[in-house]
Amino acid sequence: MDFLSESVADIAARVNAGQQSAREVTEHAIGRIEALDPTLNAFVAWDGDAALAQADAIDARVANGETVGPLAGVPVGVKDLEAVTGFTTSFGSALHADDPPATDDSLHVARLRAAGAVIVGKTNTPEYGHKGATDNLPFGTTGNPWSAEHSPGGSSGGTAAAIASGMVPLGTGSDGGGSIRIPASLCGLSGLKPETARVPITGRTMPGSGLLSTNGPMGRTAMDTAVALDAVSGPDGRDPLSLPRPDGSLVDAVATAEPPARVIWSPTMGFAKVDREVLASCTAAVQALAAAGTEVIEIETVFPDDPVTAWLVLWSVARFKAQGHLIGTADWDRLSPSIQPQITHGATVSGVDHARAHDACYELNWRLEEAFEQAPLILTPTNAGQPPLLGQDGEIDGEAEVGWVRFTYGINMTRNPAGTVCTGLTEAGTPIGLQVIGRHFAEGEVLAAMAAAERVIGFEARPSGASAA
Repeated sequence: MDFLSESVADIAARVNAGQQSAREVTEHAIGRIEALDPTLNAFVAWDGDAALAQADAIDARVANGETVGPLAGVPVGVKDLEAVTGFTTSFGSALHADDPPATDDSLHVARLRAAGAVIVGKTNTPEYGHKGATDNLPFGTTGNPWSAEHSPGGSSGGTAAAIASGMVPLGTGSDGGGSIRIPASLCGLSGLKPETARVPITGRTMPGSGLLSTNGPMGRTAMDTAVALDAVSGPDGRDPLSLPRPDGSLVDAVATAEPPARVIWSPTMGFAKVDREVLASCTAAVQALAAAGTEVIEIETVFPDDPVTAWLVLWSVARFKAQGHLIGTADWDRLSPSIQPQITHGATVSGVDHARAHDACYELNWRLEEAFEQAPLILTPTNAGQPPLLGQDGEIDGEAEVGWVRFTYGINMTRNPAGTVCTGLTEAGTPIGLQVIGRHFAEGEVLAAMAAAERVIGFEARPSGASAA
C-alpha cells in the first residue's frame, strides 16, 4: 500500500467491495505516522485506537452488505482550526492547547465521516492560521517532506506535509489568504480553494478570519480533491452564506478533462516581482499546455496594484475582533510574536477604512471579470517566491521577501475558486506551483484544468521525506 501512488477513489472502492479492510488501510496510516511524524511534526495529536475503532465499524457495515460511501476507509488528518470529537481544538495557540476535547465535529468533518472517512488526528497550523509558514509555540515547527530545511507553507502546512509524505491520503484545510494553495504548492500537491462558502462554516459567530476564509479538503491530485469536495459541499442553514452544490459531478469533470481551450497567462498579474526559478518553471508549464493545444493569451496586468493593503485591513480587523481583548493582559505574551502586530493593526482601522477594503473586493472582482471576457481561466504562479527556510521569510532571487505569497490573497477577496498544480522543483528541491483561477462557482472547470495540467506536465517525483525512517 502506498498513499503516494494510490487514489482516494481506489482505496474507497476496495474497502466498499470488501477487497481490503478499512483496518488495513488505517494501520498503514498509523505506521506511516509513527515512522515519519517524529521528524516532520505534521500532527499535533492523533489517536490510533480511535481510528481503528472507526475502521472496524466501517468493515462491519461492509460485511453487512452496505456501500459505505465515496471515502470508505480513507484516513484523514484535520487541520487544528476545526473541531473533531474527542480532540482539543487548539488553533495552534498556547491559549487553547489545554482546552477540553470537542464534543462535536465541525460540519466539514461530519460530512467526511458520513462519506466513510476515518479521522486519524489533528494537523499542525500557525496560531489562528495567521501566516504562510507552519510553526507555533505549543507544538513547534512542521517540516517540508521535500526539504527538511524548509517550511511546508501555511497555514494548512501540517495537512500538506502529512499528505505529501504519505502519512494520510486526504486532509482538511482552510484558506483565508492562500492557506490551502500555498502549502499545497510547496509540498507538490494539487490543492483547491473552493468558492468561498461552498463548504459551510457553521457557528454562532463568523469565522475568525471573517468573510475571507473557506474550508475545503486537500488531496494529492485533482481527482482526490474532487472526490472529497463532492462529498462535503452543499448548503447548511447554519451558514447563511453557504452555496448549493456545484453543478454536475466534480469527479466526472476531472475524469473527462482535456487541456483547456483557452487560458490567460499573467506572470506577474501586474504588480508582483517573481523569483526567476519560479517564473521559469511556471512559464514552461504554460508552454506545455500551449503545445497540447491550449490557446494562451498573455496579459501583463490583471490587478494594477498589490491588494495586500486592503486584504490586511480585512484580516487584521477580524484578528482584533477575535483576540483584541488580550491586549494589555497576561495572555498577550502567550501569543506568537508574529500575530501580535496583526491584532494591534486591526485596532487602528476605522469603520470607513474597513468599508473601503470591502469596496476593494468589488474592484478586484470587476478586474477579474474583465479578464474572464477573454478566457475562462487565469494562470499565475501560485507563489512569487521560494519557500521559507525554517523560521525565516520566503525568498525571491535569494533575498528574504515578506511578500513571497503575493498571488493568493487577492483571490480570497474576490471569493473565486482557485487551485494549484505542481510544475517542477527548485534547485533546492522544493516544489513550484502554478495557480489556476476560475470564474465564480466553476470549481469543476478549475479542477479539470488542474487534472489536464497534471497530465501535460507529468511531474512524478517523490519527496525524500516520504521514505520510512
